Amino acid sequence: MEDAPQIIIIKKKAGHGAHHGGAWKVAYADFVTAMMALFIVLWLMNASKQVQEAVGGYFKDPRGTAKVVGTNMNGAGDYVAIKKQDMLKLKEELLQAIHHIDPDNKLKDRIEITITQEGLRIELMESSKGTFFELGSPTPTPELLDLLKALSKELGKLPNKISIEGHTDSTPYSGGRMYDNWDLSSDRANEARRLMQNEGVRADQISQVRGFADQRLRLALQPNAPSNRRISLIVQYLVKNEAEVAPPDALTRLGLQPVIAPAPSTPAPSTQTQKK
Repeated sequence: MEDAPQIIIIKKKAGHGAHHGGAWKVAYADFVTAMMALFIVLWLMNASKQVQEAVGGYFKDPRGTAKVVGTNMNGAGDYVAIKKQDMLKLKEELLQAIHHIDPDNKLKDRIEITITQEGLRIELMESSKGTFFELGSPTPTPELLDLLKALSKELGKLPNKISIEGHTDSTPYSGGRMYDNWDLSSDRANEARRLMQNEGVRADQISQVRGFADQRLRLALQPNAPSNRRISLIVQYLVKNEAEVAPPDALTRLGLQPVIAPAPSTPAPSTQTQKK
């Protein structure tokens, strides 16, 4: 028997064309990136001013070291600006509440409500015709009790924090009493806090109680003027990250002009010893 023929299989590999390369991938990635940038720009153009400023704030300070919208980890919700009409509406509501207890406008010259960089500032000033506290004491008069009761009912409805300041004139205490303007201004501010919390202001709504003595006179050239003796209530802007200072352009956003708070002053020497 003859041997069977041996079958030999020959495989031929077809040659490949030239290498195409990856240039198309780079071009496609650039195209996708450009489209994404275009959609972001279109979205920002139609977004609210608050969102636009938040995005801009992030790129100005990506590490989040500043207390401005968009510049910390909490995002765009850090600062919520009250609209101009809302701020003015609040002011009008407070004036109406005051008018209910003072229909004859006897307190008109002793109450001033302004919009400042801190928020809505309510100044309750004394005058030669009437006081809000007893002489040299943190004990409130019936006038102040009625006034704070009316204001507290309105302010207690708000989500905003409130800070309270106490101020005195430059009239010193007589004798060697261990009690001075610092004690008096702090005690009066704290007494206002207690009264307001009893009349509708929430316990967690008060953020600060401060006593300034005579270091922030309302009338620097008249250090003993009655209007220097006052209680200031500040309805603060809404700040979610618990910062106490609103953005520098807060009033600009509201379309309002800032009202400069009385600056610290050096009181003139006084010979009066009776304290109010």
